[in-house]
Amino acid sequence: MTPIPRRTRRTLSPPAAALTAAASGGLSRRALLGTGAAASAGLALSACAPPAPPSGGPSSLKLPTDVSDTEKILKWSNWTAYLDMNGKETKSPTLTAFMEQTGIDVSYSEDIEDNDSYYAKVAPQLRAGQSIDRDIFTLTDWMATRVIRDQLCQPLELIQMPNVVGNLLQPLKDASFDPGRAHSITWQSGFAGIGYNRDKVGRELKSLDDLWTDDLKGRIVVLSEFRDTAALVMQSQGVDIESDWGRAEFENAVGFIEQKIDEGYIRKVKGNSYLEDLTSGNAVAGITWSGDIFVLAYDTQDPSWTFTIPESGGTLWSDNMMVPITSTRRRNAQRLMDYYYDPAVAAQVAAWVNYVCPVDGAQAEMEKIDPDLAESPWIFPTAEFIADNNIQQFRVLNSDEDIEYSDMWSSNVMGN
Repeated sequence: MTPIPRRTRRTLSPPAAALTAAASGGLSRRALLGTGAAASAGLALSACAPPAPPSGGPSSLKLPTDVSDTEKILKWSNWTAYLDMNGKETKSPTLTAFMEQTGIDVSYSEDIEDNDSYYAKVAPQLRAGQSIDRDIFTLTDWMATRVIRDQLCQPLELIQMPNVVGNLLQPLKDASFDPGRAHSITWQSGFAGIGYNRDKVGRELKSLDDLWTDDLKGRIVVLSEFRDTAALVMQSQGVDIESDWGRAEFENAVGFIEQKIDEGYIRKVKGNSYLEDLTSGNAVAGITWSGDIFVLAYDTQDPSWTFTIPESGGTLWSDNMMVPITSTRRRNAQRLMDYYYDPAVAAQVAAWVNYVCPVDGAQAEMEKIDPDLAESPWIFPTAEFIADNNIQQFRVLNSDEDIEYSDMWSSNVMGN
């Protein structure tokens, strides 16, 4: 592990050459990454293809009139630390370049704390046919399943999106929850595992058991997404989370987490805002998302921030861009989605967020930005990396399980 140097961006190929002019300082995010040869991320994602979701999906939809030709506006909801930001500034070089190239004014909001809270906020309005003042929202696979099933997003015109059609990694083109990618486009993928400050902890953390020690009591944060936190606990308890496990296994994991909360080991159960506790020093370790820790290492210029997959395994997930059913600017949204599937643009984003890039050709473009990052298994993982670290996807729940397990998690964990 070495400190993060500041590196000047090299010249990019059109149409991403405008990024150089848009970026102040021209820096790529050099994360503290593990070693390992990189190959096709598609192999890794293919090896972890999720099972089929519950039956039932969108049929005919009554869509609002699209006004993209006359309203050059776009509003996008996303998670925090999930777009290229130039240091501590609030502007994204790639987003600035998109606005300059298209004349579309994009309002970008980091307002997704976790899937459940965001869905609970917007779903009633969408069901009532009311605007949520957003044209794109970015939700995880399992929530995308629900949104598509409940007919709360619009179908996409892939014929208008040549970059997506040509560059979406092959294993992602026919997602089980959205066959043919008719309603969703992958934004980024990533891992859940252990994030910690090596200097403040004073040792390596290799397993979940390493979190539950007296010196770390009250200094641990865990994710509010149970498909990550409960999943990692289930793996540590010997459960294959991709298999046909049931209520008993989930209940055991929830009970364990509840116990660690009661005993004072877990400080907070949070969505994206868990980074606040790590940044402030109130917490020094926890169950976290991969890219967030690399962002934290860069932003704090602290090379001791470390992310690792527990010995018992980690999780792999994807977040997806979708157009809300009430948006009147679908074609503006599609233009932005397609723009981010230009390999050079995708590489620019990946160099900052350090999540798994879904765009074919981005690895070659990354070589021009940062050859070391082009070899990162956190951005371009191999099938061997996924298998060797027992990285799995939480199996898709049917509707009854989704309700039952969500209620159990909310009552026993989130209620603490």
